[in-house]
Amino acid sequence: MYQQIDSNKRKTVLLIVIFIAFILLLGWLFGYLTESGYLGLGAAIIISTVMTLISYYAGDKVALSSSGAREITHDENKYVYHLVENLCITAGTPLPKIYIIDDPNINAFATGRDPQHASIALTQGAIDKLTNEELEGVIAHELSHVKNYDIRLMMVVLVLVGVIALLADWLMRGLFHKGDNNKSAGIFIIVGIVIALLTPLIAELIKLAISRKREYLADADGSLLTRYPQGLANALEKIGQENVQPLKRAHNATAHLYIANPFGQTKKFLSGLFSTHPPLEDRIAKLRGMA
Repeated sequence: MYQQIDSNKRKTVLLIVIFIAFILLLGWLFGYLTESGYLGLGAAIIISTVMTLISYYAGDKVALSSSGAREITHDENKYVYHLVENLCITAGTPLPKIYIIDDPNINAFATGRDPQHASIALTQGAIDKLTNEELEGVIAHELSHVKNYDIRLMMVVLVLVGVIALLADWLMRGLFHKGDNNKSAGIFIIVGIVIALLTPLIAELIKLAISRKREYLADADGSLLTRYPQGLANALEKIGQENVQPLKRAHNATAHLYIANPFGQTKKFLSGLFSTHPPLEDRIAKLRGMA
């Protein structure tokens, strides 16, 4: 378990470093080709940060509302409430708000900018179809996202993606304008256009890779919390068998929050690159191999 946790933390840091280096390179290229220095990079960072901060403070409400989640109290569902409460005591984290999504699929997600402002949502299917140990594994996975500040991390990643998207758009516009006035710079313009077209795609791939690494990390960290990796492994196995239809109110904007892809599973390599979640088979194999 500790090896899995350390490995996934290192890989996340590496991806973030690559992301930042990529932005600095794009910012330098933008300044060089448009002769604007780092003015464009600074403006892109400011605009993207402001936009993301708005979603940072209101994103949890949007995610819960769009999924149709309903908050429950202790008396409404003592079983679920006590499972979450006991795991929070073990993890040493505050008790999050608990929500239920009226959907027969087995799924769950956590949201909130920090442990003091966290919420956890479970589908009715997860509560009905999972055993005590399996549901405990799912909850521990989601609490690990909260404890590891994964929501905050993904907000930082969204800022980086926004910066790249803005720079790529501005670079494209600047290059077309430059091309009209400077026909001799054709080779640089072509290179710049290719980079401007590819950078948003590369940024999206890095973002999705970080999302997948945090899923592996939450699997390992959640198993450390319950001391029973088989519980989560069995739950993921049931998800693969039972979730034959997409979640009723699944959205692309919130798909990365769920414990499993709400639109279904991906198995092929290329489709996996564009998935917010690792293949269930890989996650189950890693969990079963933990000791």
